[in-house]
Amino acid sequence: MSVLVVADHDNKTLAEVTAKVVTAAKQMGDEVHILVAGQDCEPVAQAASKLDGVAKVLHADDPIYSARLAENVTELVVGLMGNYSAVMSSATTASKNFMPRVAALLDVAQISEIVKVEAPDTFVRPIYAGNAMQTVQSGEAKKVITVRTTTFQATGQGGSAAIEKISAAKNPGLSEYVEDRLSSSERPQLTSAKIIISGGRGMQSGDNFKMIEAVADKLKAAVGASRAAVDAGYAPNDMQVGQTGKVVAPELYIAVGISGAIQHLAGMKDSKVIVAINKDEEAPIFQVSDYGLVADLFKAVPELEAELAKLGL
Repeated sequence: MSVLVVADHDNKTLAEVTAKVVTAAKQMGDEVHILVAGQDCEPVAQAASKLDGVAKVLHADDPIYSARLAENVTELVVGLMGNYSAVMSSATTASKNFMPRVAALLDVAQISEIVKVEAPDTFVRPIYAGNAMQTVQSGEAKKVITVRTTTFQATGQGGSAAIEKISAAKNPGLSEYVEDRLSSSERPQLTSAKIIISGGRGMQSGDNFKMIEAVADKLKAAVGASRAAVDAGYAPNDMQVGQTGKVVAPELYIAVGISGAIQHLAGMKDSKVIVAINKDEEAPIFQVSDYGLVADLFKAVPELEAELAKLGL
């Protein structure tokens, strides 16, 4: 049987995380199909068809999928599972909403946030905030899997998969879309940014985050925060990086005034290069950082901004 990948998108653009899920799905050894459910999302289906390793794209275009409500997407996925041995999706907020519903209706145990595919029935996933890795072998006939995409490379382009139009599933009528209330920023999104600079409790106040925002603007970086900073009211929830926030793996992660609690490390330790600025030389963050600066952040960050300005950034 084939593996079904549920695409992440906004009805206009296919999210990069989908290409990373395809990489994981190809390691299952079966044919890979992608489900694109949305409204007026033909460009997404076309983009999905060009991913390397994809044999078919199932395109469900209907108003009931415009906001990808969990109940509606679940109904569609479950209805398709007779043809598939596994369904996979990224471990995003949207997937964490509908994938457990799919697992419940199929009466199987979900395998969450895998970081490695060892065999079609064997997977590795982090536990204890990433302090240990658990190898899970599943005997389920239908596998429901979410993928921690920070550990997988995106599959390449060059595919030419057929696009098959499919009908919408029955609307269960359990929820309806009202409106989006999203924070807007000209900076990159945390989950897709190549550079992230995050502040912790050491920032001492929300106003002091303007210092790292100035550096972020010069580096074209996203701005994040530790849970301690969010809990203290220095930054909004959508900026939180960590086990209970966003899991990121940028090319460069700069941690400013962050001690490096386990909860935070679980969300950023896969970053390619980690730079830490902290006045406490015993801070745990230095154990995972590639470069560490023991200094007062209120002096070091303005100096960093000044040096970047000299470079014309």
